[in-house]
Amino acid sequence: MSNPMILVVEDDSTVQNLIVPALETQEYRYCTAQDGTQAILEAATQRPDIMLLDLGLPDMDGIEVLKSVRKWSSLPVVVVSARSHEQDKVSALDLGADDYLTKPFEPEELLACIRSLLRRSGEEVSADAGETVFGDLTLRQSTFLLRCGEREVRLSQRE
Repeated sequence: MSNPMILVVEDDSTVQNLIVPALETQEYRYCTAQDGTQAILEAATQRPDIMLLDLGLPDMDGIEVLKSVRKWSSLPVVVVSARSHEQDKVSALDLGADDYLTKPFEPEELLACIRSLLRRSGEEVSADAGETVFGDLTLRQSTFLLRCGEREVRLSQRE
């Protein structure tokens, strides 16, 4: 497994051009969507580790995207929106968003949110070792070796 995949759902190219380079500095993989329909499709097919979701999308409100994704996934979602009213934030968080950043924001703040969500999900990826760590489990992708404490299990490629 490689570095975490981030789905960036943003129709504003200026904001997307702020987010993508920040992700690249941390060697995160990413895919993008410019509208809600594409966002739902990307979330289902790309299986990202985190979704960054703008609420003001051209074809549907980001809240509808969040509701749709929550029907079948617990994918961590960070709302990144210009909507700064308390009720917008409360609604998004009550509907299942994990965090809420108001535009404008600093790239470091966004990256801190991503790191926090990755820690909470228990997944940390060590790119140099080709290992995925989840709690006390460590999976070495190159050899399919799963380690839990001192115990090791060799998995098949399918497992």
